[in-house]
Amino acid sequence: MAQPRRQRPGTWALLLLLLLTGPPACAASPADDGAGPGGRGPRGRTRGDAGADEAVPRHDSSYGTFAGEFYDLRYLSEDGYPFPTAPPVDPFAKIKVEDCGKTKGCFRYGKPGCNAETCDYFLSYRMIGADVEFELSADTDGWVAVGFSSDKKMGGDDVMACVHDDNGRVRIQHFYNVGQWAKEIQRNPARDEEGVFENNRVTCRFKRPVNVPREETIVDLHLSWYYLFAWGPAIQGSITRHDIDSPPTSERVVSIYKYEDIFMPSAAYQTFSSPFCLLLIVALTFYLLMGTP
Repeated sequence: MAQPRRQRPGTWALLLLLLLTGPPACAASPADDGAGPGGRGPRGRTRGDAGADEAVPRHDSSYGTFAGEFYDLRYLSEDGYPFPTAPPVDPFAKIKVEDCGKTKGCFRYGKPGCNAETCDYFLSYRMIGADVEFELSADTDGWVAVGFSSDKKMGGDDVMACVHDDNGRVRIQHFYNVGQWAKEIQRNPARDEEGVFENNRVTCRFKRPVNVPREETIVDLHLSWYYLFAWGPAIQGSITRHDIDSPPTSERVVSIYKYEDIFMPSAAYQTFSSPFCLLLIVALTFYLLMGTP
C-alpha cells in the first residue's frame, strides 16, 4: 500500500519565516511613492507621467495636515473662497394691523381706514406670558409715547417713549409726568426693545412686565388705566413738546386683557363728523334748495 507523501520540514519553516518578516523589501506597495521607474504612483498615476507629482498632493499623516484638508473641504468652495453667509434678517418686522381686535388691542388716530404706516398715531398691545408687548408708530421724526394715567390729564403719569436720536437710533425711554413736564426715570422696565426710523416715521416695539414692585413712577399693567397718546419732535435725542395741544386719550380705561380695535379720527376729520357740523350742513343744504322767500 502506498504511503502518503510527506512534506519536508524545510517547507513549513520557509512559509513561517515569510509570514513573520512580511513582503520582500523590493516589493512596492500601491501607496509607496518609490515604486520604481515603471511603477504606479498615488491614485493610480504612472510615475512617468509629466507633472503627476505636482498635480497630486502628498497626504501627510499628521493631524495638522488632516485638519487643514478638512477645513478646505468643509468651508471653502471649489474656487477656494469661503461660502457666502446668509443674508441678514430684517431687524424690524412690520406691524400687523390685521391682528387688531383679534390677538392684540389697537388704537388708531388719523384718517379713517389708516394703518400702522399711515395713521398719525398707532398703538397696539398684547399679552405674552408675564409681559405686555407694545408697538408704537407716529408720523414724526422725533418721538412717540404712551402714558398710563388714572385720569385723562397729564400729571403723575407713567410714560414709555420711543425716541429717535441724532445717530439714527430709536431708543426706548421711561418718563414720569410732573405736571406738563416729562422727567426721565433711570429705572426702565422695557426689555426686548427695537425700533426704526423710516419714511419720516418713528416705529418701535418693546415688552414690559405686567406686575412690578410698587413704585410711584411705574404702574401695574394688570390694572386698568387711561391711555395717553402723544408724539412730537426731538432735539439732540431729547423730547420736546408734543405736536398738538390736546393729544388724544382713550375714552375709557383700558384693560390689557381685552383686545379691541379702536379708531379715533384726527382733528381734520372730527370737524366733519361732529353733530353740530352735520346739523349745520343739513340746514345750509335745505336753505339752498328752498331758496329765499
